[in-house]
Amino acid sequence: MSTTTVIAPKLKTALPGPKAKRVLEGDEKYISPSYTRSYPMVAKQGRGLVVRDVDGNEFLDFSAGIAVTSTGHCHPDVVAAIQKQAGELIHMSGTDFYYESMVGLAERLSKIVPMAGPHKFYYGNSGTEAIECALKLARYHTKRQNVIAFYGAFHGRTMGALSLTASKPQQKRRFAPLVPGVTHVRFPDVYRDAGSENPETFALGCARFIEDKLFRTMLPPEEVAAIFVEPVQGEGGYVPAPSAFLQELRRIADRHGILLVADEIQSGVGRTGKWWAIEHAGVEPDILCVAKGIASGMPLGITITKAEIMDWVPGSHASTFGGNPVCVAAALATLDVIEREGLLRNAVEVGNHMLKRMADWPKKHPLVGDVRGRGLMLGVEMVKDKKTKEYAAAERDRIVQAAFERGILFLGCGPSTIRIAPALTVSKAEADAAIDLLDESISVVENGG
Repeated sequence: MSTTTVIAPKLKTALPGPKAKRVLEGDEKYISPSYTRSYPMVAKQGRGLVVRDVDGNEFLDFSAGIAVTSTGHCHPDVVAAIQKQAGELIHMSGTDFYYESMVGLAERLSKIVPMAGPHKFYYGNSGTEAIECALKLARYHTKRQNVIAFYGAFHGRTMGALSLTASKPQQKRRFAPLVPGVTHVRFPDVYRDAGSENPETFALGCARFIEDKLFRTMLPPEEVAAIFVEPVQGEGGYVPAPSAFLQELRRIADRHGILLVADEIQSGVGRTGKWWAIEHAGVEPDILCVAKGIASGMPLGITITKAEIMDWVPGSHASTFGGNPVCVAAALATLDVIEREGLLRNAVEVGNHMLKRMADWPKKHPLVGDVRGRGLMLGVEMVKDKKTKEYAAAERDRIVQAAFERGILFLGCGPSTIRIAPALTVSKAEADAAIDLLDESISVVENGG
């Protein structure tokens, strides 16, 4: 499915190369140190799954720009749509004027969103903006002030989204006070927390804690506006939510008039083999937050609701650049490519192929504790000890570095997980090349390298 025939990475210089070093020196001088760079990759060009750096080294990208380049780097159809739109109209502000394409994209998405219509759409620029919109809208519509989110969640870094986030302490350090009214509860990480308990029973218990304990002791349910949940936790470690958990959240929300918000910013747009990860559980959310892969690299965030929920009036919320016509053109082209090239099916087939290849890694590798995920959203969790499941964060980072030195781009997530999230166009041959080198990189670190 890839738009390139290159399979194996091609490294021409030691990493980082001389041109990359000059960029790194400039970055240290001028750029905010708040960015989290995993290794010295200075990208210049991308085609399909192949990224070339400033020194001519070629890498296989199994991060997809944090699950963003869903159709691969510079898919020709997406590029053509961007170029065409950029030559016609770049900006007029969808807040104050009308774009035909904004309606067209809404019509397309309305056919595939995982909830009954009619629907309403809000356009922003990013995932965190989609979450901010959902948070404000939930409070506006329900006239309630409190929300529930989960430990391990990542919903963004602006103040409202950050208040929902519970992934890493550094993300919140020295930013308090945050937005009040957020209560976090346990997310069902079956590998780490279920122990000998039946996974479904454990998952149901995590959801029922909300009613059985939270609502009975400290949080009046009639004051809860929304429950925010990732069907697959992203920064939390690529942890899929069990279906029983999501189904019980839906029942709790219905019983108490609470809105269920699905954060599909990283898991949506086909990454798990369905358009939306929550579809695996057969659950309909009330609000759906979309970004990352929707426009193959262009900045676009979308908040989608059942029409009756988006009942606020003009001036309640807006965005100068939201729904930019170039970004919307990229999104429409992205949906065309996914449908025409059968990328949902490809995500299932290649994802299952990789899972099968890695199935024995917890037995084969002393550092591998768990291999999990759906479609092309896979995680390999590293542990120091199989019984205690102590996080192996430093070892994970060395493995990611070793893979980079061998020409494969991975990123970490959670305390000690390696995420595998290539473009939906990935071929089995490219997947095999990446898995082989990841396997080798794990062995190198286990052997003291």
